[in-house]
Amino acid sequence: MTNILFVALGGSIGAVLRYLISIFMIQVFGSSFPFGTLMVNILGSFLMGVVYALGQLSHISPELKSMIGVGLLGALTTFSTFSNETLLLMQEGLWFKSILNVLLNVSVCLFMVYLGQQLIFSRV
Repeated sequence: MTNILFVALGGSIGAVLRYLISIFMIQVFGSSFPFGTLMVNILGSFLMGVVYALGQLSHISPELKSMIGVGLLGALTTFSTFSNETLLLMQEGLWFKSILNVLLNVSVCLFMVYLGQQLIFSRV
């Protein structure tokens, strides 16, 4: 039961962060490209790499790992929004932007998971 509460707490924090980051990115870059989703996916991927590495090294408790990995990062990042925004770009005939969105989300987020892990593992 305690683990569920940690996940719920992390999820509420992640959802609020996602909202704030998305609003900020729209204010800075406008709404013609889904920069908010891209940014939360990049940030979440990096943090997932950090959490995974810390978990492997037993530097965080299982409860904290669940709170951050499942709750916070699960609510912060989103594949469904990414998929919907990409489809909307395609339906609007914005093929370059839709392909760019897929390439950036996949390649940059994979790199950020790697970077997060390396940041932790290189300090051990």
